[in-house]
Amino acid sequence: MTDDISTDDERGRRWRLVLGDAAAESLPALGGADSAMDGALGALYDSGGDRKGGLGKSAPSVARWLGDIRTYFPSTVVQVMQHDAVERLNLHALLTEPELLDSVEPDIDMVTTLIGLGRAIPAKSKASARALVRKVVDEVERRIAERTRSAVGAALDKAARVNRPKLHDVDWNATIARNLHNYLPEQKTIVPERLVGYGRRSRVITKDIVLAIDQSGSMANSIVYASIFGAVIATMRSVRTSLVVFDTEVVDLTDRLEDPVDVLFGTTLGGGTDINRAIAYCQGLITRPTDSIFVLISDLYEGGVRDEMLKRVAQMTGDGVQVVVLLALSDEGAPAFDREIAAALAALGVPAFACTPDAFPDLLAVAINRGDIVGWADANELAQRGMSDEG
Repeated sequence: MTDDISTDDERGRRWRLVLGDAAAESLPALGGADSAMDGALGALYDSGGDRKGGLGKSAPSVARWLGDIRTYFPSTVVQVMQHDAVERLNLHALLTEPELLDSVEPDIDMVTTLIGLGRAIPAKSKASARALVRKVVDEVERRIAERTRSAVGAALDKAARVNRPKLHDVDWNATIARNLHNYLPEQKTIVPERLVGYGRRSRVITKDIVLAIDQSGSMANSIVYASIFGAVIATMRSVRTSLVVFDTEVVDLTDRLEDPVDVLFGTTLGGGTDINRAIAYCQGLITRPTDSIFVLISDLYEGGVRDEMLKRVAQMTGDGVQVVVLLALSDEGAPAFDREIAAALAALGVPAFACTPDAFPDLLAVAINRGDIVGWADANELAQRGMSDEG
């Protein structure tokens, strides 16, 4: 009987926290930590889901609220509540206060909010803003760097393989495997018909990778991940990496790739979109078409000349450039996108699809080796659906 009462009390407690003040008369009162949790939730949400905001207009009150939610909720819930607070209570202006920024739980959404504020961040808050962005960038880089260097490095090795290498470039393991059928038992040796090895890839740039990122608001998370990937790839000596961002203007941020935080603060979210102009600029960066990979990350809502843009893509593929179009590079899937342009690109043999950060290194490896991008995209989509079904 005691267990039943305890279960009922716990159920009532949870419903009271979910429903807020609207259930104050019908459910047991809250006390202690529960009351503090209810206060933190009530400052952001009301029973009708349309609260006008209860955090006040001073940064200290918001900082206290941020401290409360970090005390009573796990970090994943804290991130959701922070995001809701920015959207529902219009806290963008308060995020320019350094004492508030120091209380924020770092996550991708907070980074994109700060990028969106851009030059509106006052000088006194810039150091705190950069520190928050730095935490997220470092965490993401730790997550993707080793996998990216491994996948891309292996693909470059395979692409650089030659059948008439110099002696010091011979891959003896691959050579032996290739010539096992030439084993002479009486001599106890293998007579290699073909040597397998690599060119001097450590001294020569073998591939050019150009990343072009749409700065429209829906692409915010993609900008964060693409900037970090660009910085990681730029550390590989056999790859020349370029990174440009665009709206109606094109900004080349290649010289900032040593620090992805600099890249992020060099972007400007929002505004129009001129994909045609961006592709035209990137065409000027490509001097070795058959050794180049062009990655366009955009929702494809073209504000420029649509037919000219498609003509440029066709020209690039015709010249031998490996073109990859991503509707998003994030964990959130594809945003709304222009389906007509996506279909027109597919007709050119260039599929447009979303890609997660974890899958991007493998996609890049397929592109480097001029593999089947369409097949890879289809297989990756099926794998993602399978994981979602299991979840």
